[in-house]
Amino acid sequence: MSASPPPLPTLLVIPTGVGCALGGYAGDGLPAARLLAAASGCLITHPNVMNGAALYWSDRRIQYVEGWALDRFAAGELALAPVAGRRVGLLLDAGIEPELRQRQIQAAEACRASLGLAIGPVLISDEPLGVGLSLGSSGASWGSLERPDALLRAGEKLVLAGASAIAVVARFPDDPDSEALAAYRHGAGVDGLAGAEAVISHLLVRHLGIPCAHAPALQPLPMDPDLDPRAAAEELGHTFLPCVLVGLSRAPDLVPLGPPGHPYGDGIGLGPAGTLLTAAAIGAVVAPAGALGGEAVLACAERGIPVIAVHNPCLLEVSAQALGLEVLAAASYAEAAGLVLALREGIDPGVLRRPLGERLSAGRLSAGRPSGGDWPLPGPWPRWDGRRNHRWC
Repeated sequence: MSASPPPLPTLLVIPTGVGCALGGYAGDGLPAARLLAAASGCLITHPNVMNGAALYWSDRRIQYVEGWALDRFAAGELALAPVAGRRVGLLLDAGIEPELRQRQIQAAEACRASLGLAIGPVLISDEPLGVGLSLGSSGASWGSLERPDALLRAGEKLVLAGASAIAVVARFPDDPDSEALAAYRHGAGVDGLAGAEAVISHLLVRHLGIPCAHAPALQPLPMDPDLDPRAAAEELGHTFLPCVLVGLSRAPDLVPLGPPGHPYGDGIGLGPAGTLLTAAAIGAVVAPAGALGGEAVLACAERGIPVIAVHNPCLLEVSAQALGLEVLAAASYAEAAGLVLALREGIDPGVLRRPLGERLSAGRLSAGRPSGGDWPLPGPWPRWDGRRNHRWC
């Protein structure tokens, strides 16, 4: 019986706040993530895919990486160091009402008692953060923060107090009668909170250099008998915090990479906790076919990493054709998982489609090296006996 192939580290990107049919709601990207983790043996994805309010899935094959850090990882500026566990500090917005704040603390206590997570300390910001919500002209959600200074001060204090990751709970505006919220709850709209959540987490991760993620604080909504199943996870309780605490509890360390020759500069590998995983090890990236313009996808495409473009309708129309990219098209995430598995097994995905494509034909290739003198291969390697190689060996 042959051994299993080594993992093929794969990025899964489902952009936030652009209304993706799969992954644009409350944790409805989780089944796709689980399947791709099984196919690849190592999946790197972001909280928008994994967070389902009170619902979550913990899998050591999945690396939970905040979106800004994911872009930096794909660009080769950060490495990921898997960890067995970490202490998650809890940052609560001073604008949260006392009863709603206590609900967040109780959720954290439940994760400690029932899941064994290391949580604490808990800190309230010195000023309300002042979250604002907006929709762009495209319909995508975005947001603003009145007091980013208060957010960063609180984050710094938590790090000094021993937290190695931070879960933020900010008070978001309640608007239960809005048409946008009704559309989202009925499966036909955009997550209006996602853009502002991304602003908060990006700001903290960039400033502190540690894993951070966000859960909004909102008052419970009235019962809706027509609620779309994809939005239902957000209506199971009083808080969205459990999934964030679980995700952060095993989020990898973010290791800045130096220039060539730096101790971490050329590190690649995937293994026991503490082993570095860098962009050089990425074997594929999976993203919606209409949302290929993100930094992580373009960084991978520039290095020739296979891009799997999945049919997953959203507000954007940034396609492979518009960008001039060559991609592997997939009609579903199930097909995408099959393509990832083919790559992991060393099978050319093109031979799995019909018609097979152009037939092989004999031709002549230039025997000389490129005119610029650059050689695309790492050789020639030194001979074992120390003698110089022939100039073409």
